[in-house]
Amino acid sequence: MTTTDVPTHRPAPGRLDRLAPLAAGWLGLWGLLALVSAVTGAGYPFGANDPVDGEANLLRLVPTDVGAPLFAVLLLGAAVAALAMTGPARRRARPLNTLLSAYAWTVAFLLAVVVPDVKVLVILGYLPILIVGAPFGWPPVDYADVFTWALFARCAAMVGGVLLAGAVLRWQRRTAGACPTCRRDGADHGWTTPASAARWGRVAAWTAATVPALYALTRLAWAVGVPLGIERSFLDEMRESGLVWAGAGLGGFALVGAVLTLGLVQRWGERFPRWMIGLAGRPVPVRLAVVPATLVAVAVTAASLGLLATPAFWDFSAGLSLATAPMLLWPVWGVALGAATYAYHLRRRGTCRSCGQG
Repeated sequence: MTTTDVPTHRPAPGRLDRLAPLAAGWLGLWGLLALVSAVTGAGYPFGANDPVDGEANLLRLVPTDVGAPLFAVLLLGAAVAALAMTGPARRRARPLNTLLSAYAWTVAFLLAVVVPDVKVLVILGYLPILIVGAPFGWPPVDYADVFTWALFARCAAMVGGVLLAGAVLRWQRRTAGACPTCRRDGADHGWTTPASAARWGRVAAWTAATVPALYALTRLAWAVGVPLGIERSFLDEMRESGLVWAGAGLGGFALVGAVLTLGLVQRWGERFPRWMIGLAGRPVPVRLAVVPATLVAVAVTAASLGLLATPAFWDFSAGLSLATAPMLLWPVWGVALGAATYAYHLRRRGTCRSCGQG
């Protein structure tokens, strides 16, 4: 072993070691599709080519004839970067490592946060209703207008961004001499101890639960006929069109999310409660809480960025009101939920199976 190798931990290989190759494959596939779109001039789903939801996406600022080749370059470059992260961790190329990390994180942020916008979060909120109501023809929507190519591309971008973020995070840990799975390096990091994570995680969890609860309050108030933050005439229009019930569905989704968020700091979030027959008293798998909470945190952050950058949002209810104020807090919601989820992970991760520390 040379002095340029990172000599500390040699974790046992596991499924997470496939993140970089998987990210490279996913990004490479979509990079090739973007290249085909750039050559043929067809298939680019954003901006002016997305007349339904394009205004709620920052990609509306990118000309459609530029978007496809730009995505091709970024995605194929990110695929190459992900492949570079599959090699041995070395410290001698520190400037190159920094450049590679900066590029990968930039692309991951663009894919996971900038591209998806509010449409992904809305679909997550409506998905239970769409699935349950499909056999009964309710809600009366054309599913072809809901599950579009543009929506699929947004979800694919988010998946690619999350995969790339996971790959670069593990690679940075390896190059720093820490365990790529748990980040432990033998040093004492006080804020990551279970006791410390319990303290700041509790604050983050209650913050992350409060914001969607406030959002749910306004939408459920409209459902029962209370024009909270809007004009009575506008509420009447929404009740006639049925739009108020769509808002109530999102409000219910937000309320359920708020309750589940509190589970990150409650006992029933660590062990299944007594009323869950067959599971009562058993430990809740850490990933069962961490994976969906992380995805929602990313979706909320992406939605807040797209929403707050949309002129139509500020025209809604004549600017700032009780109707829009909860949505102004969505960036806080996303960050707080991410922090609460990480604190939950730190409290419950136990001994690392890769490096044996903990």
